[in-house]
Amino acid sequence: MANEKVDAVIVGGGASGLLLAAKLGQAGKKVVVLEIGPAIGLDDLVSSMIWSRRLKWGGVPVMSEGKNPVSHNFQSGWGLGGAAMHQFANWPRLHAEDFRVKSQYGRALDWPISYDELRPYYDRIQKEVGLSGDDVAEVWRPAGDPYPMPPMKWTRQADLLAEGFKKAGLRTAPMPVAINSVPYNGRPACIYDGWCEAGCPTGALVNPQVTYLPVAKKAGVEIRADSTVTRVLVNAKGDRATGVEYFDKQKQRQEQLADVVVLAAFSASNPRILLNSKTDKHPEGLANSSGLVGKYVTAHITFSAFGLFEENTENHIGMSSAFGMSQDGYVKDSHPGFGSYTWTIGVGMKPNDVLGFANARPQLFGNALHDFMKRASKGLARIGVQAEELPDAENRVVLAERKDEHGFPLARVMHSLDGNSMALFNHIKTEGERIMKATRAKETWGSPAPGLAHFLGGTVMGKTAKDSVTDGYGRTHDVGNLFIAGGGLFPTIGGVHPTFTLHAHALRTADWMAKSWGAIAG
Repeated sequence: MANEKVDAVIVGGGASGLLLAAKLGQAGKKVVVLEIGPAIGLDDLVSSMIWSRRLKWGGVPVMSEGKNPVSHNFQSGWGLGGAAMHQFANWPRLHAEDFRVKSQYGRALDWPISYDELRPYYDRIQKEVGLSGDDVAEVWRPAGDPYPMPPMKWTRQADLLAEGFKKAGLRTAPMPVAINSVPYNGRPACIYDGWCEAGCPTGALVNPQVTYLPVAKKAGVEIRADSTVTRVLVNAKGDRATGVEYFDKQKQRQEQLADVVVLAAFSASNPRILLNSKTDKHPEGLANSSGLVGKYVTAHITFSAFGLFEENTENHIGMSSAFGMSQDGYVKDSHPGFGSYTWTIGVGMKPNDVLGFANARPQLFGNALHDFMKRASKGLARIGVQAEELPDAENRVVLAERKDEHGFPLARVMHSLDGNSMALFNHIKTEGERIMKATRAKETWGSPAPGLAHFLGGTVMGKTAKDSVTDGYGRTHDVGNLFIAGGGLFPTIGGVHPTFTLHAHALRTADWMAKSWGAIAG
């Protein structure tokens, strides 16, 4: 069944999709958002680490392979708001050199835009949604407007960890976070109870439920949850998208026709949709004349160091985001292993899950775990790292032989860390253990192997159709009215969390789309 044609159909109701929907709706466009997950709201959130898993991926399986497989279920989201509903809210900016790694260092890829081009959108986003931080203390930060709110308060845990950084000769500053340190834009200040990963029922955390979803609804955007998009539809010539095919909650096939199509689903899902949209004009998949759809999947390399203190670290207080940061290791070629990294200092902890006490010592069971948990609940402290993995075409999304209930092949993700990534991890591990040993902790240890966070790449942007899937606005080179949005566009990922940059880029694209609508929509 074909629904009435609209100006734009956006696939995915996460951070980038709802931002674009809100801005295009405000520009007078008729917009439909198709979200694969359920229509949840703040009232559906439960402050529990177990229940917070309902916000993680609950759709069709994504098959992960390779020496270092990237977890899909934790990295993505399930329901209206997407992964931003359970983000940790660390929002540093990429640095200028992150946009020109190929030009400056002769490695990896370049972005088709510069930091200076994105800077105004970083500044606008932090004002629109609210950002807390200290731009003066953050000595590594590239040029930009001051944060609209002061930094979050530090607890005893953050102070104790900062001592270790100082003794190790490293500088620290408050982490810029997308959490209200004071009331802002009608939303309350954070109460430091650490339920960011559960979605923040109070609304102090920046997530689409309290930022761009209300704007989109007010602008008349139609949201259709429980809608599984399977293909992009194209005209007979293959040069224009005409809409999308999807299956509704009743498993009935539908078509949503539109002048402009935006794929703003998760980074593993957008390549899958493009590859499943192949036609005789696009035999290798839609927008894939470069052969790069699905390639250059990247993730941040993670490491944690822990310290057990005799004094109370107040680790029950805080946020899933960090209190502090250090970017003294951000210069890419200043240490073993090429790439940037950011230390994160102190988090609010719970008994279980990723930031929980139990996960600090996963090898413990029974009485040993019980005894450790009693001590950790008062004395544990943690530092972590987000480190840059360089893009590699062999890390990729392809179609699997296994199919979903509608007969479409699933996504199969292959990912391995190379020798450079392991050299960078080993350097970070050594530095992290040195920092923690410099604190007053009575017992210290670190993660033995690298972890991975953030699923990025797979539909990278660039300057030409030979070296990328889209241009600098996310417009596909092959199909002029088909756009990609989200972290899948990132050619390189720097050493910071991606959510701030994702928002800034989506805002830049929304501005350009609204101004250029006639040329885009035809």
